Amino acid sequence: MRLKGFDRLVSEFQRLPGIGAKSAARLAYFLLRAPREEADRLSQAISESREAVRRCSVCNTLTETDPCEICSEPERDSTLLCVVEEPGNVAAIEKTREFRGRYHVLWGALSPLKGIGPEEIDVAGLIRRVTPEVREVVLATNPNVEGETTALYIARRLKPTGVRVTRIAFGLPVGGDIEYADEVTMARSLENRREL
Repeated sequence: MRLKGFDRLVSEFQRLPGIGAKSAARLAYFLLRAPREEADRLSQAISESREAVRRCSVCNTLTETDPCEICSEPERDSTLLCVVEEPGNVAAIEKTREFRGRYHVLWGALSPLKGIGPEEIDVAGLIRRVTPEVREVVLATNPNVEGETTALYIARRLKPTGVRVTRIAFGLPVGGDIEYADEVTMARSLENRREL
């Protein structure tokens, strides 16, 4: 028996990142057996967030006020700019409470195989933001092929500006086991070691 409405709901869930066919079906079954009010609240939350949340006109992160709270905070070091791929990366860095500069969200990473070039991510906006006031740009793209490619591309583009360009260090996670570390992580850990 084919249920078109159910199949459409599953199909829409599968479009979400990290949701495969089985997870999509579980979500669909959950929503269809939940009280109507619960499903309506989810629908309303999606609709309201689509209306209220937008990109910051300065750094591109998600915000309900423009400019965002971070860009509006006068205590932030405006000479230090951290470049990330997605808004979620800003939240992850902010949790550490170690970075007091400002951010620039690219909204993606270079991936020629997926047809994502410099025009599809906000490299141009980053270049415009690197004024003589900016003393350092920290590249905090993901430690994968796309992130590395993006970091190298940006570093090359920023070289003529004379700004200091740095890359975050990568290594073993706290609580991790060396035996299970991949080669790239282990190499980075050794390469970025420091004296005790």
